[in-house]
Amino acid sequence: MKNFKSCALMLMFTLVLGVLAACGSSEGNSSEEVASGEGSEEVSGSISIDGSSTVFPIMENLTYMYNQENPDVNVSVNTSGSGGGFKKSTAGEIDLSNASRPIKEEEQAKAEENGIQLEPLELGYDGLSVVVSQQNDFVDELSVEQLKQIFLESSDVKKWSDLNPEWPEEEIKIFSPGHDSGTFDYFNEVILEEEPMKEGENTTLSEDDNVLVRGVKNDPYAIGFFGYAYYSENEDSLKALGISEGEKEAVKPNPETIQDGSYTPLSRPLYTYVNLNAYKEKSQVRDFVQYTLNNAGKAAEEVGYVALPEDKYQEQLKEAQNWAE
Repeated sequence: MKNFKSCALMLMFTLVLGVLAACGSSEGNSSEEVASGEGSEEVSGSISIDGSSTVFPIMENLTYMYNQENPDVNVSVNTSGSGGGFKKSTAGEIDLSNASRPIKEEEQAKAEENGIQLEPLELGYDGLSVVVSQQNDFVDELSVEQLKQIFLESSDVKKWSDLNPEWPEEEIKIFSPGHDSGTFDYFNEVILEEEPMKEGENTTLSEDDNVLVRGVKNDPYAIGFFGYAYYSENEDSLKALGISEGEKEAVKPNPETIQDGSYTPLSRPLYTYVNLNAYKEKSQVRDFVQYTLNNAGKAAEEVGYVALPEDKYQEQLKEAQNWAE
């Protein structure tokens, strides 16, 4: 009997030590996970995201990976263009607003009028790509000045031969993002200098970049522009043109020229804007933002964009952790 009691006491003591060790191990892992931005407590609810079709591939990749780990969170991602996303985010209708350009002053004023604070996060770099079909065998590069001649409403250039007499006497078909697109805004600012772009029977505008891809690749006399990821997905049927500015040599978009800025003036950062009210009130939004900053670089590269330096993501992560205070 005495031996039985001793054994029982020893067994209980061993179990207690095991539990304490497990707790200590769990606490240690938890602190490491928090430091790395992973392993947050279980979350549920919904997250609404809208905006740029250029940023969409990054966010689609992130939400897919996030849902594998957090199946109780319903994340919806739509593409109404950067401007369309800002219309919703400045009214407080969505949690995150994807954008391929910074928010405009009038959009910021609208948000403030509605008591909404939007905080930007950079997700990666893009090189806005000017493309023609692989069937096009006569043009490999264009200058900024030639782009103006092709796209400006005030230009008399209508055929490729109007740019270069050695090129075909064929109408130039233009495929461009729509007016709600941040990509349109960016091109309009840095190439067209805010002057009106051509519109009419030879111009197709769409917020859906896949529509632009299909239009250009099926017509040897078409030209268009959109985010680098859509080009890299379709390199077998599209040709990215080298772009020259001033006296500089033409540079084509690729991960190196986009990140180092030599693909100028068409390299740019990509954003998502966080509704600060939603961030403070919804644990699932805070968790998703944290996950995004820890995985955006990988997602950007997987879909064909260029990652930021890692310390840039970590700086933003520290800033975001202060937003809830």
